[in-house]
Amino acid sequence: MKFLILGPLEIETQDGRQVAPRALKLRSLLAYLCAHSGEVVSTARLTEALWSGAPPRTAPTALYVYVSKLRQYLHSLGLDGTAMISTQPPGYRFNLAGHDLDLREFESLLSKAEELKSLNCDEKASEVLNSAISLWRGRAVEDLRTIPAFDTLGQCLDERNAFTHIQRFEIELELGNHKGIISDIYSLIARNPTWEILYEYLMVALYRSGRTVEALAAYGQIRKALVQELGVEPGPRVQRLHQAVLSHDPSLNRDADLLRLVP
Repeated sequence: MKFLILGPLEIETQDGRQVAPRALKLRSLLAYLCAHSGEVVSTARLTEALWSGAPPRTAPTALYVYVSKLRQYLHSLGLDGTAMISTQPPGYRFNLAGHDLDLREFESLLSKAEELKSLNCDEKASEVLNSAISLWRGRAVEDLRTIPAFDTLGQCLDERNAFTHIQRFEIELELGNHKGIISDIYSLIARNPTWEILYEYLMVALYRSGRTVEALAAYGQIRKALVQELGVEPGPRVQRLHQAVLSHDPSLNRDADLLRLVP
């Protein structure tokens, strides 16, 4: 089976069904253990996460009950719940025991892409990064984001996802595949409208695709977002890139290194 937290919490069964505990506390407990699989998670950390820093007097007993119920739920799916959630002072350890976790697969793919990049296998590295991105089904632990601890956890994981996109954009620009990433950059900007680095890649991709006017409009878009939302002007990197587009600087051509364009 496969445990999924890069999106709403789900368990993908061997017959292709996607299931999850209905009770919020059980889903929260499972998601937190999945995010820290292989670690011993203390009861204090679990209590903090599940009750948002304001646990009831009965929290220790309640946590014990929730762990027991989660083990039973895993048993109902044909898994060894007791082996998967082992008691190890000062808390519990989640053992995948031969099953999969999308977060673990994601991290493994990132490591593989980094290795391929170091070997100058850029096309393969980009393919692996794309495979890592495809594991995402929305925001991490999306169904639990109203809980502070899970909103923080989700934001941290989402940052990893955004970083993966950025790595892929950089490689694709180096490979000359600027046209193929424009829509992906726009999609990421829609979720992160003040991230200047995304506009840097967008402006270069548009310019190299012969869409100079749109590249200049992208600068106007980030400037408007920053001024209206934060009261600041774009940073020097984006401003230099804007001037390069205006002057049709030869450094913007396909063979140029993007990192050198905006030092």
